[in-house]
Amino acid sequence: MPTDIEIAQSAKLKPIAEIAEKIGLDSTEIQPYGHYKAKIPLDLVEKRKSREGKVVLVTGISPTAAGEGKSTVSVGLADALTLRDRNPILCLREPSLGPVFGIKGGAAGGGYSQVVPMADINLHFTGDFHAITSAHSLLSALLDNHLFRPNSLEIDHRQITWPRAVDMNDRALRNIVVGLGGRTGGIPREDGFVITAASEIMAIFCLSRSLEDLTNRLGNIIIGSTRNGDPVRAKELNAPGAMTLLLKDSLNPNLVQTIGGTPAFIHGGPFANIAHGCNSLVATKTAISLGDIVVTEAGFGADLGAEKFFDIKCRIGELQPQAVVIVATIRALKMNGGVPKNTLENEDINAVKKGLENLKGHIENVNKFGIPPIVAINRFATDTDSEIAAVLEACKEWNTICVEADPHSQTGTGCLDLADVVSEMVESGVANYRPLYPDEMGLREKIETVATQIYGAEGVDFVGGSEATIDHLESIGMGNVPVCIAKTQYSFSDNPKLLGRPKGFRISVREVTPSAGAGFVVAKTGSIMTMPGLALHPASEGMSVSGNGEIVGLT
Repeated sequence: MPTDIEIAQSAKLKPIAEIAEKIGLDSTEIQPYGHYKAKIPLDLVEKRKSREGKVVLVTGISPTAAGEGKSTVSVGLADALTLRDRNPILCLREPSLGPVFGIKGGAAGGGYSQVVPMADINLHFTGDFHAITSAHSLLSALLDNHLFRPNSLEIDHRQITWPRAVDMNDRALRNIVVGLGGRTGGIPREDGFVITAASEIMAIFCLSRSLEDLTNRLGNIIIGSTRNGDPVRAKELNAPGAMTLLLKDSLNPNLVQTIGGTPAFIHGGPFANIAHGCNSLVATKTAISLGDIVVTEAGFGADLGAEKFFDIKCRIGELQPQAVVIVATIRALKMNGGVPKNTLENEDINAVKKGLENLKGHIENVNKFGIPPIVAINRFATDTDSEIAAVLEACKEWNTICVEADPHSQTGTGCLDLADVVSEMVESGVANYRPLYPDEMGLREKIETVATQIYGAEGVDFVGGSEATIDHLESIGMGNVPVCIAKTQYSFSDNPKLLGRPKGFRISVREVTPSAGAGFVVAKTGSIMTMPGLALHPASEGMSVSGNGEIVGLT
């Protein structure tokens, strides 16, 4: 079978104006970025609202090195709904350059279920990430300039919480010292970088409803404290106007297509292990107003991306999802059942059954939000009928719908059964979405609720001054916001080595930070980091450009 990049390069793309026509927009109403990409102006969407599309979330079991394929299933499902004449629109996140050049690869799907142009999407695309990085850098520069002269706000340089950002995995930038170079070099202080996908501006970008809302949220960013301990916000540096200027075009959703010709919005890209893990709210709202079924995806397992989709994005965006798909693979189930990656091609029904505990945990979690999930077995060629039967039998015992899907080797046709059960679920009206916790619950209790009810922990240990930080955040009016827990994606626990469905563990919260502009509080657990590093042999080593200008090695 050809590689993903070879399949994408050989796909016959339709002009973006034809894709826009499918959702009721003519060529004068879009902003083309070449032949196959365009942005959709937000003011146009407000004028052209014609539908009230139903939202379908695609999530997954706990990820493993074997892969689960949420994005691939999302694309395959959308293409299958197109074949069923359901007028779907796909909403995915934009890939970060860090994982593209690192281990994980891009986020455009795989095989014959991809969004295209794949290379553009995985690289610079329409420049949204660069704009977000620039806006973040502007605020960092304004902050250090104010510290240098005149610091009329009396900011304590020892209590600055605003980091710097870059869209690349660079472990050497996690902790740095800035302001060196003598009297004109600024105020020396400790600093550090986060990857752009973990920046609060990325979160703000993905949760803003309009330019005005974006500006207000940017102004509410807490950048540090005064010498008296009072919070200092970005609006006190007169920063939001110029930051919005850098972001104004990027806030318009990006329109592309799948290989099957389904319209797709690719917009925004926060990570789900260290941020809220969902595409932009404006893209989802735009899709709802122009399509009948909106297929969207949340990062990593349902304990991370789906929980944050429900408790943060749906709460802030007032969304009412109508169906949820949990993607599982036999390979990942076997790894969660204790089988090493190099033996996954061997039939092992016992390992599948042991790994099913992980799937069961995610099913139970999604049910807690009032939506009965559908399990999609993303089938690989090495899966045996007996292994598939074990999953189908278990889901039947759990009163959970389960179907096979083959999005990788087929364009849409491999997900027709999945499309049919999703359509039935959407039309049935059985979904009754509810968040896990109320707004008025305290921050400590919210963190404990997620840890015990979603992760299965026995409790939470607040260490390293995190309890004092929570008390401070509640005292400045941030007690009623959702919590965004940063946790390893590989386990229900905060220990990436505890696979399957571990028991008897506790979650350790070592740091709590405000994301006042985004409208939530981040609780960092275990050893999770907001700046990933590269592997011994990063994917970039296999990438190049051929003599005729074609990209080679991109995944």
